[in-house]
Amino acid sequence: MPAIVCTAKASCKKLPGTLELTDTHLQWTQDGKKAPSIRVAYAEANSLFCSKENAPQVRLKIAPVGNDAGHNFTFTSPQPIAYQERERFKKELTAIIARNKSVAPNVPALALSLPGGPATPIPSLPSTPLALTNGGATPKLSAAVLPSRPATSRAASVAASDRRGTPAITGNDPAADFRLRKRVLMNNPELGSLHRELVMTGQISEAEFWDGREHLLLAQAASESQKKGKPGQLVDPRPETVEGGEIKIRITPQLVHDIFDEYPVVARAYSENVPENLSEAEFWKRYFQSKLFNAHRASIRSSATQHVVKDDPILDKYLEKDDDGIEPRRQRSEKPELFLDLGATSEDHGELNVERDVTMQAGRQKAALPLIRKFNEHSERLLNSALGDLPPSKRRRLDEEYSQIEIDDLRDEDSSDGIVLEMQDRQRYFEGSMAGNANKGNMNGTPLDPRAIVWEAKNSLKDWEKNLSQLKIDRKPGDSALLSMTQNVAARLDVRSRTNDIPAGLFRQMTTCQTAANEFLRQYWSATLPQPPELQTAATATPAQRAAKAVKMIGYLSKTPEKVQALVDTAKTSGLDGTRVEVAMKPVLDAVSHALEFHRNREAAVAGRRGR
Repeated sequence: MPAIVCTAKASCKKLPGTLELTDTHLQWTQDGKKAPSIRVAYAEANSLFCSKENAPQVRLKIAPVGNDAGHNFTFTSPQPIAYQERERFKKELTAIIARNKSVAPNVPALALSLPGGPATPIPSLPSTPLALTNGGATPKLSAAVLPSRPATSRAASVAASDRRGTPAITGNDPAADFRLRKRVLMNNPELGSLHRELVMTGQISEAEFWDGREHLLLAQAASESQKKGKPGQLVDPRPETVEGGEIKIRITPQLVHDIFDEYPVVARAYSENVPENLSEAEFWKRYFQSKLFNAHRASIRSSATQHVVKDDPILDKYLEKDDDGIEPRRQRSEKPELFLDLGATSEDHGELNVERDVTMQAGRQKAALPLIRKFNEHSERLLNSALGDLPPSKRRRLDEEYSQIEIDDLRDEDSSDGIVLEMQDRQRYFEGSMAGNANKGNMNGTPLDPRAIVWEAKNSLKDWEKNLSQLKIDRKPGDSALLSMTQNVAARLDVRSRTNDIPAGLFRQMTTCQTAANEFLRQYWSATLPQPPELQTAATATPAQRAAKAVKMIGYLSKTPEKVQALVDTAKTSGLDGTRVEVAMKPVLDAVSHALEFHRNREAAVAGRRGR
């Protein structure tokens, strides 16, 4: 018996039960049942959530690794007792999660009580709204207490844990491979139903079911391992107007991270003044009321509000002069490619007396220059974040100057050599082809005369304009073809519009029989036919294993006619026409008959070779 660390009465999904924390698991048992319905091992605990202190319901949520939905528990004891019980569980689980994070380093996520009734995610900086009073153009923020801690994004930690749990090559980690297969089955209901009918009933093994479906697992792993890029939206916090005329700006850890990344001067002001001169709450309150914030707004209209914003003795020191000169303040460190450099050919036109195009002169509207350059710098940061840590030499297409101005669209595509046809005894094929051509030439017993063929072709082309004008096409064949196609389409629509009078139970049995037979056929042919070279791996089955698998699948396929006949008898018993079932299942029976005949012929050939 495991030792009980703490226990409490709690409900899950509105079902009463008991929540227990043992020395190895967190488990919840529904009232009236002996076995726990939910069990979370210590090693699987990934993150913790809880409701606020004065919430109507005392709740706790734990999210295991690979399960973002998690498990929600509501403590059903009276309010003071329920809160104390929840705090005991939170203390123990926080220590457990901290140990897990120390084993697998990740961005820390702490369990804190947050405002709001339902359970709220717990990053290092809570999503605390700063209230502003609507005082004209200048917002006035009400006091809000924020922890003075560096902002970290919980999204990064979740993404990191997902990438760690999903390997790019399946099969290395059994637990991750199981979760990957589970996601594939959940995303494909038909495949999941087939898995329940064949694997869960023990007809075929798990490895046999996924044999030949590795591409589904690889595609799922590739989609989950993709790194989410940086959002393309420019950071521009918008105030929200609430009841009573108040204006609020909701500060989240992600917003703080984006502001620091987009505007390094704000990060420098934060590090130099918090917490020595200003608290964190006061810093953000003064920032959103300062000229520095209005200078960073992604709108030309923000310049009008700078004349009514009050001076700030601390943040105004970090104001920068508007970048509205002819040349940008921040020059590019890398030399642009020749194909993109507009001034690369200026030296070729030195002898010409051409006036400068004043319509394309930069800086005619100075108010727009800082905004345009801000967008350009933001786009450059997005591209650099997408390229990652690649060296500058690898970011260019090629190092040669000629290759920089070469347009890929004007280059001829590489011709494909096609697929080489493998033939046995090629000489006999070409000899037979030559003999056939010789026989065609002497079909009438006389050799062909090239001059006579050319003369006949010329005569057939005489007066072709007159013959073409006299050509009359009979409408009857065209009308009959159009009528036949129209009748075919009408018949198809009539079949679709008819109500299916086959009972749902019988139709479900027919579908199950068909999908099972198709899976057995796929398994048989994959074990019988040679495997493509690109699918051959180190885990490829041996010839003996493939032969045993083929015999096993043939045993299942041999029972398919009996199953179809049972469906026909069931239809007749229900008062339906059995021929309809036979017609529906005929393609499956034909495919099964072909496989059975192929297997018999193959076994006979093998027995004949052994008898020699």
